[in-house]
Amino acid sequence: MSRSSRRLVSFLAAATVVSTVAACGGGNNDDGGGGGGGENEASDIGVTEDSIKLGAHYPLTGVAAPGYSEIPTGVQAYFDWVNENGGVNGRQIEYIYRDDAYNPTNTTQVVNQLVLEDEVFAIVGGLGTPTHSAVLDFLNSEGVPDLFVSSGSLLWGEDPETNPYTFGWQTDYESEGKIIGEYIAEEFPDAKVGLFLQDDDFGEDGEAGIREYIDDQIVAAVRYTPGNTNVAPQISELQAAGADFVVGFNVPSYTALSQLTALQLGYQPEQWFYSNVGSDPALVGSLLARFSQGAVSDASLLDGALTTGYLPTVDQTDNPWIQQFQEIWEASGQEGELTNYRVYGMSQAYTTVQALQAAGQNPTRDGIVEAIETAGADWEGPVFAPYRYSADSHMGTSGMSIERIVGNGSEEVQPVRVTDIGNAKIEEFDGEPASPPQNGIPDEESAVD
Repeated sequence: MSRSSRRLVSFLAAATVVSTVAACGGGNNDDGGGGGGGENEASDIGVTEDSIKLGAHYPLTGVAAPGYSEIPTGVQAYFDWVNENGGVNGRQIEYIYRDDAYNPTNTTQVVNQLVLEDEVFAIVGGLGTPTHSAVLDFLNSEGVPDLFVSSGSLLWGEDPETNPYTFGWQTDYESEGKIIGEYIAEEFPDAKVGLFLQDDDFGEDGEAGIREYIDDQIVAAVRYTPGNTNVAPQISELQAAGADFVVGFNVPSYTALSQLTALQLGYQPEQWFYSNVGSDPALVGSLLARFSQGAVSDASLLDGALTTGYLPTVDQTDNPWIQQFQEIWEASGQEGELTNYRVYGMSQAYTTVQALQAAGQNPTRDGIVEAIETAGADWEGPVFAPYRYSADSHMGTSGMSIERIVGNGSEEVQPVRVTDIGNAKIEEFDGEPASPPQNGIPDEESAVD
């Protein structure tokens, strides 16, 4: 189905409610901006005069729940903060998230419920490559904005013609692989590299990126199937191949499993490097303790491992974004501490508010897509590098730093580098970090411009 056909599906679906269609740039009111000039209307599915309904799917239970189940609590905390401060264009954000247990079959059922029964305006931050892939076609065929997917797969952004309603958010895995590969080529040119990969787009995209720079250094590439917790064959293969530098594109539970299995096998590579997804030391430390039944009590096995970063982390207590998010988290009254996963959720929610602001006073589903394409590349926030949003690309964050894990935190070893998919070069980012607004809510004019 063509892009114009898919847009038509959304427009016809909205014909049962009062609709004001944007003339340009995603603005829906007469003055074309994000602020008021007229009155709020029920402008599309999930939008009333005083509320806008957003939905999401996360693994609240199951093997992927540790860490990931905290993300929507961060999103909720941020939306509550915005609601307490007047909402977006006078509307309260109603946020519904449901459990899919990281099972694609469940994801299909949950998203169908959110779209067809709950009638959400948009899906925001749906988590997981294998899970969200199961609903990608459905959301685009229904004309539902599919915003800021919690995954770095290329599926979410490289082909807006095929998936016009879907947008990525975090740095994609191919770009991350390129930045990792370049770093290894420059800093470890003699390393014998082994790849430990999740057997889906996550691992495939990361491998494609890293091979652009160190294909001749890779001595083995092994893959695990999510759900199969025996990774001894894969780690043994890396050991037999003589890999002294192991790069993992894997989720946190498999960081813990790879470390414990290597310990059992007496395998000690000179260097481990885990992609951002699998490297949160606090979470991995808790998983190591659980999987080892207390034989390993913390994240010390990860000390010295390398990783990547595109957001500030909770150990950076002097960072103004972390300070702002700490205040927002405490105000939410939810149980538990601010974690990196909650920071991720708050950061994603911050971008979502920018998108809602840019969509205008009376947003439509098509209008928010056009608004992100028009204004999104200029948005600033907690992420370290610019977004790549345009009519031709729905890719999210464009770069990452290289960091070394130390205790429950990390230290930067290479400043932020930016790139894009394909043959785009890697360049040092010369921009300045953005500062959070005083009240923690994006400036409406900057979101629209």
